[in-house]
Amino acid sequence: MKNMTLKRKVDDHCVTDCDVLDGPPPEIKVALKVLSGKWTLMILCQLSKRVARFNELKRTIPGITQHMLTTSLRELEANGLVQRTIFAEVPPRVEYRMTQHGRSLKPVIEALANWGS
Repeated sequence: MKNMTLKRKVDDHCVTDCDVLDGPPPEIKVALKVLSGKWTLMILCQLSKRVARFNELKRTIPGITQHMLTTSLRELEANGLVQRTIFAEVPPRVEYRMTQHGRSLKPVIEALANWGS
């Protein structure tokens, strides 16, 4: 069977990059896998504004549990979007910030916020 390509007109340009049989391009699949968590974009939105400590993130994201915040932050760190810094103090202080790679998502996050409004 011959591959069929979905064609649609967007702003007088023909878009043909979504193959009907193969689905979205691999880059889209990777991006969706990294960003698809329920809390991922909310965490990144908060960290795009400032460096934050764990409890500050927990307070600013209503409904997130400690377990889900911990899990999500670990995933974001493993994906290179968030950096965790531990300060050798008593009690220990931990801060989270977006990496340079994570900050490259800032325009995407802003565009989603604009679209949502």
